[in-house]
Amino acid sequence: MTTVPDSLDRRFRAAAASSGLLDVAYDLFDSPFGMLLLAASPRGLCRISYDPEPERETEGLAKRFGLRVLRAPLDDPRRQLDEYFEGRRHSFDLELDLVGVGPFPRRVLDELALVPYGEVTTYGRLAAQVERPRAARAVGTVMNRNPLPIVLPCHRVVGSTGKLVGYGGGLERKERLLRLEGALL
Repeated sequence: MTTVPDSLDRRFRAAAASSGLLDVAYDLFDSPFGMLLLAASPRGLCRISYDPEPERETEGLAKRFGLRVLRAPLDDPRRQLDEYFEGRRHSFDLELDLVGVGPFPRRVLDELALVPYGEVTTYGRLAAQVERPRAARAVGTVMNRNPLPIVLPCHRVVGSTGKLVGYGGGLERKERLLRLEGALL
């Protein structure tokens, strides 16, 4: 069996991505909050997963976006996340691909994107902002299924009493992210 040198493999993957030959490029990113899988379609960043199982994740990406899924560098999202984790970035300047997200979840995620760095909101407040004041639990479901945690800051959503509840990445990460932003002392 012949192996391809790492440098050639990286160049091949980068060329495939830059030539538009991929439906989705993904990369693994060892962050201060654990391993993250980042994925981007030609339309923009489409997935961030904590503690990913790459095989399962790539199968899901292929079902949603197309079969041409390949690991390739995602330099801009990685750089912006690094800056965020270092406390030097308070908002993200990334194109996002929310294809397949329904109308209600999309409205909730659009409102979520407006929650400022270092501040929190509640599930009920988000529900009211999307004109569904009795839909706090539905908002919670949207947060749980958020395809782009951190960038779409579901960690900034707390319970009605201010208590930290429900986070797909775990409550410890939610607390750490809020401390990073200065929302918790």
